[in-house]
Amino acid sequence: MKIVVLDGYAANPGDLNWDGVKALGECTIYDRTAPEDILERAKGAEVILTNKVVITAEHMAALPDLKYIGVLATGYNIIDIAAAKERGIVVTNIPAYSTPSVGQMVFAHILNITQRVQHYADEVREGKWTNCPDFCFWDTPLIELLGKKIGLIGLGQTGYNTARIAIGFGMKVWAYSSKSRLQLPPEIRKAELDQIFRECDIVSLHCPLTESTRGLVNAERLALMKPTGIVINTGRGPLVNEQDLADALNSGKIYAAGVDVLSTEPPRADNPLLTARNCFITPHIAWATSAARERLQAILVENLKAYADGKPVNNVAK
Repeated sequence: MKIVVLDGYAANPGDLNWDGVKALGECTIYDRTAPEDILERAKGAEVILTNKVVITAEHMAALPDLKYIGVLATGYNIIDIAAAKERGIVVTNIPAYSTPSVGQMVFAHILNITQRVQHYADEVREGKWTNCPDFCFWDTPLIELLGKKIGLIGLGQTGYNTARIAIGFGMKVWAYSSKSRLQLPPEIRKAELDQIFRECDIVSLHCPLTESTRGLVNAERLALMKPTGIVINTGRGPLVNEQDLADALNSGKIYAAGVDVLSTEPPRADNPLLTARNCFITPHIAWATSAARERLQAILVENLKAYADGKPVNNVAK
């Protein structure tokens, strides 16, 4: 089969290989593909693999040989799923490959905010400790996690993994989840959404982006939080109303935010979070550890093999 990878660079900038994919057919790999180049590059392909290149109904109509679209990520909102179903095109995603790495990033942000590791490393380099009259030096609050409440919005695999890490720190874990109380372990307390914002010290987002969750973090909910409250978003950028979050940070209504995702990526220069007080932003890298990307590649190959055998798995266009 003819396979075209439209934007392979992010998932594999050269430290991994495509051998498993190449073994399954004639394979052409592009680092990046502009929208205007999609049809030319995908012409005659049975299989398209894409990370963030959007595939529309119009693209599908213009590519009669297309039978399979593999998304190199968990989220698949870049594909017109209804059009794929109508045309009988298999669309697969890569579930759960980054679960451990995302949980790790959640706590990288939490620990950076509570311990300010980068801040103090920079201060030491600038001579603040050398010139300090005391044996130690600090100029920000230092926050212990033991006994703090963390509220998880969503309790899928990533949310649950984050909960396990939080329990290890001695935190009290609350969750807003579709699961019943009986489905939750005793260490996790089921709570309502506004209750989490009102009572938890940290709110971490782990829910999918849907019309009902878009802008879930907004001025009204941020107003419920403690002034010491912290928001963490490693989920999807549009879960947060970014102007509302920036306003809450700048006015001191909440203490800090750690985000790995934004509504537009790369961000626009005028994104209000880029200059907001106590807002710590990483460039969508929670998923990008070598181990996570190796798992992504392995699941991708298994998805393709299952499709070639006529038994597709992880098909989101059934």
